[in-house]
Amino acid sequence: MKILIVTTISNTVNAFLIPHIKFLIEKGNEVEVAFNTVEAVSPKLFELGCYVHQIKFQRNPLKKENITAYKNIKKVILDGEYDFVHVHTPVAAFLTRLACRSIKNITVLYTAHGFHFFKGAPKKNWAIYYPIEKIAARWTDGIITINDEDYRAAKKLNIKKCDSVYKVNGVGLDLNKFFPRSPEENAHLRKQYGYDDKAFILIYVGELNHNKHQDLLITTVNMLRGKIENIKLLLVGGGNLLNHYKELVSRYELEETVHFLGSRDDVHSLMAISDIAVSTSRREGLPVSVMEAMATGLPIIVTNCRGNRDLVTDGENGFVINYDPWECADAIEKLYHSNELRQRYGKNSRTLIKEYALDIVISELEEIYLKHKLINNVNIYADIQTPDNLKKLS
Repeated sequence: MKILIVTTISNTVNAFLIPHIKFLIEKGNEVEVAFNTVEAVSPKLFELGCYVHQIKFQRNPLKKENITAYKNIKKVILDGEYDFVHVHTPVAAFLTRLACRSIKNITVLYTAHGFHFFKGAPKKNWAIYYPIEKIAARWTDGIITINDEDYRAAKKLNIKKCDSVYKVNGVGLDLNKFFPRSPEENAHLRKQYGYDDKAFILIYVGELNHNKHQDLLITTVNMLRGKIENIKLLLVGGGNLLNHYKELVSRYELEETVHFLGSRDDVHSLMAISDIAVSTSRREGLPVSVMEAMATGLPIIVTNCRGNRDLVTDGENGFVINYDPWECADAIEKLYHSNELRQRYGKNSRTLIKEYALDIVISELEEIYLKHKLINNVNIYADIQTPDNLKKLS
C-alpha cells in the first residue's frame, strides 16, 4: 500500500504520529507525509524513509492561503496515486477530504484529536467547525475518535458507513519513558534541577494560550502563597500568551514561585520531580500531558472538560474541578496535607493509564486498518521453517 499522512502542521506528526508511521512501514507499506512545516521536521521521519510534502495549510480555516493549500494537496494526491490517505486536525482534514471526494479507489480515514465543536464551546466554533465536519463526513470512509463525547458526536455525522466510527485510547503513550521514580532518584533529580525536598511542586505541560487557561492556575497559586510557603509551579511550553502570563506573575510578585520553562524534551524528568500535575484547559481531545503524569504516578487535578474527564475520575486518581480558583486551591491543599491521598491517587493513575499504552493503541488501529483492508495481516515470521511448519508441509 502507498499511504499519505496529512496534518495541518508538522508539530502533530513530530509529537504523536511517528510510532504510527513506523508501524505502517514495518507492515510493508510506503508512507509519505504532508503538512505545513512550523516546527522543524523530526529526523526520525527521514530515518524511516518518509518523503515530506510541504503544504502551507493554515490553522484558521478562513485564511485565503488555504485555497492554495487545497490545490496543492489535490495535486499531491493525484500525482501520488495513493491507496490510503489518513488525515488529522480539522483544516488539513477538511481540505484533503475535499480533494479526495471524486477520486476513485482511495480510502480516507480521519482521526479527530478533539472536535472544535463540543458541549460548552463558543457559538462560532459550532458555526464554523460543525458544518465543516458534517459535510466532510460524506467523503470519509472511517472516523477515529479519542474520547467519549467525540465518539457520540461522530456517530451523528453523515459518514459513508454508519459502522465506521471508532474510538481508540488516544495516540499511545510510551510507558517505558514515563514511570514512577524511587525517593532516592527523585531527590537526585530535584537536586539537579535546583529544588529541595521541601518544595511542593505543581506541573502543567501545555501551550501557553487561551485554551490551556494557565492564568487560572497562576491566580490559584497566588491565593495559596500564604498557606503553602514552599509551593512551586512549573509551566512547560511556549505560546502566544507567554508575555501576558509573565506580566500576571510579576503583578502577583510570584517570580520565585512560578517558573516558565519553555518547550522541553525532558518532560519525563520534570514530571518525576513533581508532586501534582494540573490541567486547567477549557478544551481537550485526550491530553497527552495528563496521560504522561498518570504514567509517572502523579495525582491529577483537572478542569471538567471533555478529554480531562475521560482520564481523571474525581476521587479515584485526582480531582475534577470547575473553572474556579477557590475550588482549585482547595484541591491542591487537600493533596498537600495528605501524603496518603497523593500516594493512593498516584497509584490509581498508574493503573488506569495502562490501557492507553502505545502497543494497545497500535493494536486498536491495526484492527481498524484490517477492517478497511488497508494493511495485510501478515506474520513476518510465517515463512521460517520451524519443525511445526515442516510438519504442516509434509
